[in-house]
Amino acid sequence: MKKLYPIEIITNSENTVYLPTDFKASTHLNKIVLGALSKDATIQQHKKTRNTVGITSDLFKNLLFPSSTSNVHLFADEETLYIGPLVGIFTSGFSTIKVRPIGERSILFSKLLSVQKTVGVIAFLFGEQHINWEAGTINGLFYEDGWKSAEVPFPNVVYDRIPNRRIENLHKIQGVKNRLQKEYSIPWYNPGFFNKLDIYERLLQDDSISDYLPETHALTNFTVIERMLSNFGNVYIKPKNGSLGKGIYQLLYDIKDGYYYTRFKDLEQGNRLMKFDHLEALINHLFENQNLSHYIVQQGIHLIRSEKKSVDFRVHTNKDKDGNWEMTAIAAKIAGAGSVTTHLNNGGTVKAIEELADTELQSDEMIHKLTKAALQLSKALENQMEGYIGEIGFDLGLDRKGRVWLFEANAKPGRSIFKHPSLRKFDLETRRKSLEYAVYLMDQSIKSLEDIYQ
Repeated sequence: MKKLYPIEIITNSENTVYLPTDFKASTHLNKIVLGALSKDATIQQHKKTRNTVGITSDLFKNLLFPSSTSNVHLFADEETLYIGPLVGIFTSGFSTIKVRPIGERSILFSKLLSVQKTVGVIAFLFGEQHINWEAGTINGLFYEDGWKSAEVPFPNVVYDRIPNRRIENLHKIQGVKNRLQKEYSIPWYNPGFFNKLDIYERLLQDDSISDYLPETHALTNFTVIERMLSNFGNVYIKPKNGSLGKGIYQLLYDIKDGYYYTRFKDLEQGNRLMKFDHLEALINHLFENQNLSHYIVQQGIHLIRSEKKSVDFRVHTNKDKDGNWEMTAIAAKIAGAGSVTTHLNNGGTVKAIEELADTELQSDEMIHKLTKAALQLSKALENQMEGYIGEIGFDLGLDRKGRVWLFEANAKPGRSIFKHPSLRKFDLETRRKSLEYAVYLMDQSIKSLEDIYQ
């Protein structure tokens, strides 16, 4: 377990770093690095027992330490002392309003930045417009009793918080990502949104988690829907790149009356149920003038129920500062009346698992099964994907026999479940862990540099 050290500014000497007495470096150190900025310095141990990092005020200023710097991690390699990690949180949607510099998401990001002292990172927000490529610095946004900006070096690690696919695909956004990763070798975690069919096909290659996967196909014709309805009784049609439960349709076939039914949310009329004589008529009605190749069709599952309403689960996993996956949040989502999904914007409600009533399984058993599945899926997904993944939000289901099913994996999980009073404890933990992973990535990047130059 890596230790956090408080920063102490020293005014009675110059260009010197005083190491904590319990920090042991294997070689003589003569250079200090913050982010991408390095300076030669005198580096020595505190003469008396003192577990702080003492930095002279001139060196603190020359290395562009932000004034809010408090607790940090130390890394020593060869003759260099690394302090950090300096974490840049990359996003978009900045405004000119000082009290809300990132619009409606200002509160969300202020909460995220508020945990950095306890995690031992130096974290800031930035967008493509804040980068000074010539100077190798960023005019970052910091939060401490209000928003402040400060010039800092390029970071050790970038945490991707681009809000949607449209912005992510912009040429200028892709340009920043490519340049910082390729030219500056900066680790970049959570890069990109997941495609439902792509995730399914990748995970299908791993036999250890294949039992969690409902049958899923690209929507190419009526035949695949007809066959799956015959096998499973109901299916879901979803956009490949959808989110928040938008554009999802449940299709059912009643073998007794011979009719096809569909449930979906109409923007004007709310949750709807429609009946059709033929599947072709149903599909033509729902997808007139739409490209079916943008959708997938997925096996319907007979979910466990609470008080006669279907229940599924949101499970968050995060990587910690040692690079290990942890389950950091778990919540039950209960479908609203007539709703096709459990999403809050479709009338769904959120509860802690322990609050569920009249279910087929006990809460301890549900938590155990869901946690085991989420951790297995996290490891499998990481092995199948390019880049660094530090957090995942899984939508999981349990059928009435207790089998776990994966419905969706989210690269940038929403945080609406944490509004529930009994789930707020998870809010803090997921925020902490989302920044903690940067400590591991910084350590790994230093070791990889060491391998290159050996």
